[in-house]
Amino acid sequence: MTVATGTCDLHTHTLASDGMQSPAENVRLARDKGLAAIAITDHDTVAGVKEAMEEGVRSGVTVVPGVEISTRASGKDIHVLGYYVDCGNELFLQRLADLRNTRDERNAKMIAKLRELGVDITMEEVIAGLGRELGPDETVARPHIADVLVGKGYARDMRDAFDKYLGENAPAYVSVPRISPDEACSWIREAGGTPVLAHPGIYGDDGLVREILEQARPAGIEVFHSDHGPEDEKRYQAMADQYGLIVTAGSDFHGARQGVVFHGEIGNRTVSAKVLEQLRQASAGFGLR
Repeated sequence: MTVATGTCDLHTHTLASDGMQSPAENVRLARDKGLAAIAITDHDTVAGVKEAMEEGVRSGVTVVPGVEISTRASGKDIHVLGYYVDCGNELFLQRLADLRNTRDERNAKMIAKLRELGVDITMEEVIAGLGRELGPDETVARPHIADVLVGKGYARDMRDAFDKYLGENAPAYVSVPRISPDEACSWIREAGGTPVLAHPGIYGDDGLVREILEQARPAGIEVFHSDHGPEDEKRYQAMADQYGLIVTAGSDFHGARQGVVFHGEIGNRTVSAKVLEQLRQASAGFGLR
């Protein structure tokens, strides 16, 4: 279905990865916010898409099937969003499963590092903290580990847990081999989708951002994001214009942890739902340029 009017939030997470709400709840929140469309973009999994799309039919909200793929470039974690991917593509699903296995290895190494630092934590505690059985295509991520650190008094809140232990350059952070942004863009295209570079302002390196745009050639860039300020938006809008990229927006909604919404509320960053047609066309034609 093509949406001609209204606004959309093209970056949200659910219980399928490190979000706090079910896919259906995200869709209902989007409806309550008056959005025309919402994308489900969980980390390295499309496990939440089916439920979201079913709720979208009931709620009158267009749901964009998506994913956020974890990659590595120049020593930094880089995320690539994929829209309108074929969630039944067996090769793509296997590739995502391999990425989740890598994430599981990283989690185990981070838990070991935390224990070396004197932090009393186990992976069993982290999984138990989910409050439900972990689905076969769902992932455990750093925010889940942060929840346990906060609950046991090792950190004040999730941000403190990342600053003290889990963020890049923090003592328990572990870097594992990941695919490149170029590979992620290729995987997304091969699965019939459209790749978009996520939240470039988070990387703190616009030279690297340009390298990725030139080498991986995503079809779009997330200009509007909860962690982007006005100056960031101006810079990345200019890059979008320079490289002929689709401009997207997303809250990167994960829900509330310890009463704090991370990164932002659903609908706090949006673009016209006409962008969906651009993403569809890019998916069909491997880019608009």
